[in-house]
Amino acid sequence: MKKIILSLFSIALTLSLNAQTVDELKEIQKEKKAYIDDLKAQIEAAESELKGIQKEIDVISGWKKGFAGLVGFDVNNSNGWVANPNPDASSSALNVGINAFANKAGEKYFLNNKLVFTKSWQDVDLESEGNMDEEDGLFDNGTVDILNFKSLYGYKLTKTMAVSAMADLNTSLENFLDPGVIDIGAGATWFPSDAFTLVVHPLNYHFAFSGTEGVSMESVFGAKIRADFNQTFTLAGKNFTYSSTLMSFVPYESKDPSLFEYTWLNSINFEVWKGIGVGFAFGIRNAEFESEDTQSYTSFGLSYSF
Repeated sequence: MKKIILSLFSIALTLSLNAQTVDELKEIQKEKKAYIDDLKAQIEAAESELKGIQKEIDVISGWKKGFAGLVGFDVNNSNGWVANPNPDASSSALNVGINAFANKAGEKYFLNNKLVFTKSWQDVDLESEGNMDEEDGLFDNGTVDILNFKSLYGYKLTKTMAVSAMADLNTSLENFLDPGVIDIGAGATWFPSDAFTLVVHPLNYHFAFSGTEGVSMESVFGAKIRADFNQTFTLAGKNFTYSSTLMSFVPYESKDPSLFEYTWLNSINFEVWKGIGVGFAFGIRNAEFESEDTQSYTSFGLSYSF
């Protein structure tokens, strides 16, 4: 009987000690979680301070800059794959895109600069008897070439309105101003937020360069309208950047062909890791003096932004 009592006492003591050990471990676990939560709060506070410091730097220096780049490259090759439409063929493609801005804001004035550039090449080599002498390379076959740059100066009348002057270039890099347009004008600018700017310049001189039958130039007075939007959002802890530019020119006199035009350029970048992600760019343009058909382009590839 005595042995049974001692055994029961030993079991009870062991259970008691184990229970105490579990409670102690849970208490330690609770303390560690509280410590981690405190560190997270400190990190969030430090990040908030960094953002505040950057804002102060932007105010003092006056400059606010942003950049998003896109690069896409692919190589395809088949050698004797009979099921392919072209059993012996190779192709390569390269897409490069840049969307950048540099804005400076003073107490009574601002200067906004924006660059949109997209360039793509594609080459297809058919290794057949009729194409053995083909000597062209990737950079001999451009498929997309967009170059747009604007510089806008404004004198503030209110917090959201200003009188302004702007120079705007819309062409391509390889075929510079063949075709292309240059606008120089003045009017008003509305900027309800840092992300959006609307320019309406009723006093604008428009130079249109056409390369359909040799390079020729037409010029006319008219109204220039341009809207720029650039915003970075946070989705699932990652940056999502959307940039869009819509511009149009309305002439005050009739020409044949018409010099009325509009262009819409867009860039979308989604961050995957430390600024690196995927990017997509697309645009449409309608300009009768260049072509009677609506023009369009798309680009897709890896992206980098900051």
